[in-house]
Amino acid sequence: MAAGLTAGSARAAARKPRIVSLNPCLDGVLVEVADRDQIAALSHYARDPQQSSIAERAKTYPITYESAEEVIALRPDVVLSAAHSSPATRAALKRLGVRAELFKVPNSWVENQADIRRIADAAGHPERGEALIARIDRALAASAPPRGSKPLEALVFQPNGFAAGEGTLVDEMMKRAGFVNVASRYGLKKWGNVSLERLLDDPPQVLLAGQARPDAPTWAERMLNHPALTSVSHRMTRAVFPERLLYCGGPTLIDTAATLAAARRQVLKAHA
Repeated sequence: MAAGLTAGSARAAARKPRIVSLNPCLDGVLVEVADRDQIAALSHYARDPQQSSIAERAKTYPITYESAEEVIALRPDVVLSAAHSSPATRAALKRLGVRAELFKVPNSWVENQADIRRIADAAGHPERGEALIARIDRALAASAPPRGSKPLEALVFQPNGFAAGEGTLVDEMMKRAGFVNVASRYGLKKWGNVSLERLLDDPPQVLLAGQARPDAPTWAERMLNHPALTSVSHRMTRAVFPERLLYCGGPTLIDTAATLAAARRQVLKAHA
């Protein structure tokens, strides 16, 4: 009997926690650091190519629309959530004693590293978190311009003129890749919108622009392809910066770094 209890206890200790993620940015980290059978569900945003960097990969995982009933039925050991995740679901999990890890939006690579470590620790694979951080560090180093290069003035410009200002994670990525974020020139602090009129009146050197959906662009997305933008094309170089790169850290930063480095090369080639 004692031997049976010991074996059962060992199996319980060895079992890795089942995890549900309610946020696309957390989804991307989770699939890198957890075993597949640990992932009870990803957020439904994970399959949206406009918001997720793992949209294709996410099609092979279960998803949740984050209602309390749905999440609880998955019987998770740990739930990863963000500040804008459903308050009702978070409250229900708290009442039931389910471990819920709440994450804020990281404003720097240092903060994002801490998030990666938390998720990897929650999954029981801290070494995978360190490996992911090392991969991202290599990508950031590869995106850096040659020493002494002059920074290029740039503005991130997404649907409805949404832009990222100073003190954000994407702002840090821009600096690392050889850009200076000029969002403050348009009155922005951390996040906000830049009107088309303001942009045309004072265009930046580089517009890091999102892409409208080719099948059915929204009114907000149509602003990205407004004909008036061609009137300043001689003063401003446009480079692609997909919206899905704007909000997330984790493995998304590998794509972010490569995209920014490619944008810089494009601009320099255009002005060679």
